[in-house]
Amino acid sequence: MSREIDLVKLQFQESIELKRKVRIEFSGQVIEIAKILSRCLKRGKKIFFCGNGGSAADAQHLAAELVVRLKKNSRRRALPAIALSTNAALLTACSNDFGFEQVFARQIEALGQNGDCLVAISTSGRSKNVNLACKTAKEKGLLVISLLGGKGGSQARLSDYKIMVPSANTPRIQEVHITIGHIICDLIERGLFR
Repeated sequence: MSREIDLVKLQFQESIELKRKVRIEFSGQVIEIAKILSRCLKRGKKIFFCGNGGSAADAQHLAAELVVRLKKNSRRRALPAIALSTNAALLTACSNDFGFEQVFARQIEALGQNGDCLVAISTSGRSKNVNLACKTAKEKGLLVISLLGGKGGSQARLSDYKIMVPSANTPRIQEVHITIGHIICDLIERGLFR
């Protein structure tokens, strides 16, 4: 039992220390990204989210926070946010017909408009389908915002704005990504619906 408690304490401590580091290094960028996304929504544009695995879950989670609401006492209107990992028929048809690399890019091609934003989430920055979505978004005039880990992989170069969590530990990176996402959603709600 003692070893397990030590392991639990260690993981909590790793998470706390990484969040503390990100708070110090990236608070200004979090505010800047929230303002960019708020301006996008004020202009009547949409925010797309994409990612794989846990990052897909974060994409869906954050899109839901914007469409529904972050805080239960909020009575604001719904905001146009779409997670590109939610339509099973579309994902499987596109994978079958064009390859899994195209599943997000194809949706951006169909739905993205100049002035929309793409929030691309990846712990490695090397996911082919997310990178292709970023390229397609830029070609269509979308602003690309990335939540990344480590050195950001090739996705870092495809991003207009990025936060690269300084870690190679996937669970810790994902914990920071969802925290950043919640803060951004909170800032958007406060900024648009005071």
